[in-house]
Amino acid sequence: MRIVAVADTHTFERDLGTLPAGDVFIHAGDLLRAGTIDELQIVAAWIRSQPHPVKIVIAGNHDWCFVHDPVAARLTLGSDVIYLQDSGISIDGLKFWGSPWQPDYNEWAFNLTRGQALAEKWSLIPDDVDILITHGTPQGIGDRDPVPARAGCADLLCAVRRVQPALHLFGHCHQDGGLWRIDETWLANVTTWESERRSTVIDIDQVTRQVKPVVIPPSTP
Repeated sequence: MRIVAVADTHTFERDLGTLPAGDVFIHAGDLLRAGTIDELQIVAAWIRSQPHPVKIVIAGNHDWCFVHDPVAARLTLGSDVIYLQDSGISIDGLKFWGSPWQPDYNEWAFNLTRGQALAEKWSLIPDDVDILITHGTPQGIGDRDPVPARAGCADLLCAVRRVQPALHLFGHCHQDGGLWRIDETWLANVTTWESERRSTVIDIDQVTRQVKPVVIPPSTP
């Protein structure tokens, strides 16, 4: 299975040009800028136009319409786009789980206080998940941003160590795109930062769960 993943397009998705071919397209949140349904209509049309047979989306901190009017937002995506919010789906033998939350950040959408509130969300992740998709970052992994402190979530990192998915995809921190490995889990910050960074492409074997990085763009300055 070839996965093509992006995040943080912020309505600049068309500047990515032609996306690489693949089996599953994943958007790890921050599709929008102001977070309106009007914005989502344009972005959703772009997502639906992509040739990838499976398209999976989670929300991010800019995607307010999934908070204020979640039914309309999901209808706007369309029936052929899979939206995950603390939920999962199995595709060709691999189990995906998606979640939009991150530690409090400038009073944006899907903020939660560090500690129990976030830990409760991560506790929902089943132990048999193969591919975890979050918008926020785990602590210390792809979580550098312009402020001195790390932006990642310690409880998310604990959940990754508990579940040990084959692959964890996330975005949110625009300056720290890249690929890392912890034990048996590959972790990728797939941010495209308004299309200044290209798509991430990763292969995963449905039987062995072996991950093979294909295209890992350099991080943005």
